Amino acid sequence: MDNKSLAELQREVDQYISQFKEGYFSPLAMLARMSEEVGELAREVNHSYGEKPKKADEAENSIELELGDILFITICFANSLGIDLATAHDKVMHKFNTRDANRWTKKNTD
Repeated sequence: MDNKSLAELQREVDQYISQFKEGYFSPLAMLARMSEEVGELAREVNHSYGEKPKKADEAENSIELELGDILFITICFANSLGIDLATAHDKVMHKFNTRDANRWTKKNTD
């Protein structure tokens, strides 16, 4: 697999969605869809690391696929609102690197 930039991922999702008359869902519908996907991720994490094993008849799924679903809906959400995710990421990293610069114990770099 090749490493794609966030901009490439956003373009790829936009090309996919653009082929359908319905286009992107409304922000409220996407938030509901994102909440649903996070719930599915929580279920998979609980199956893998928690105390709730899967039932024998439950479909096989994975944390990787659930994270992929969350990434897809996040990209859809950003695209529908004209948000560049690389720019959003840079703003969040700046916040963490300034506001939270001394919040956690850093590893020794010796």
